[in-house]
Amino acid sequence: MRKIDPFLTALICAVLLATVLPCKGSATLILEYVTDACIMVMFFMQGLKLERRAILENMRNWKLQGLVLACTFLLFPLLGVALHALAPGLLDSHTWLGVLFLCCLPSTVQSSIALTSLANGNVAASICAATLSNIAGIFITPVLVSVVLHTQGVWSAQAITDIAVQLLLPFVAGQLLQPVLHKWAHRNKKIISITDRSSILLVVYTAFSHAVVEGIWSKLDLQSIGLSGSHRSRAVAACIAHHASFRKSFWFFVPG
Repeated sequence: MRKIDPFLTALICAVLLATVLPCKGSATLILEYVTDACIMVMFFMQGLKLERRAILENMRNWKLQGLVLACTFLLFPLLGVALHALAPGLLDSHTWLGVLFLCCLPSTVQSSIALTSLANGNVAASICAATLSNIAGIFITPVLVSVVLHTQGVWSAQAITDIAVQLLLPFVAGQLLQPVLHKWAHRNKKIISITDRSSILLVVYTAFSHAVVEGIWSKLDLQSIGLSGSHRSRAVAACIAHHASFRKSFWFFVPG
């Protein structure tokens, strides 16, 4: 029998802990500072570990970047709109609002990098793709929200500053210090892995704590939660099932 991944267990425990013991009051501000610090350390560590040549190569990989942008800002919004049109009664209006809004958002940079690192994937590619998607999302997401939700999107210049200070600045610092600390980073890969995992767990706990304090469980019934998760799983399965034909039809987007 295959064992459950320890990190998956830790994620479930983070959600349960936030449900039973959410962070409240002044402790919330402290936790947010700690979470931000962990994310900055994670990007600094990745800057130490990744070779500059690999980053530049992935930045020039227009097929990969185009595929990620197309999935983020075309595929997922279309899936959300199609699902809502086919089965509007499956979820209540507030839940649908959240699902459709989520479909218009790019993935967070920190989760993209941390999960790619944990899966032993191409971290350099994930940094380039996630950063580009988030910067593009600052301008594209408000437009998508306006179209999909028939409301006015809000553009925020603060988002650019946050990405630069919290994510790019530590990464660049790691790159600059790479000649000095590169060997140390390779000898201590376990520390980098722990940093990746810790940042994700803190983000999950913080997010669910906010949701619990706002009364998320009283606003959603079990049927809505179950149906939402079920249809997300089916959407992912459909994407995997059509992956081969997608590659043939849109070969110019697929990384070589």
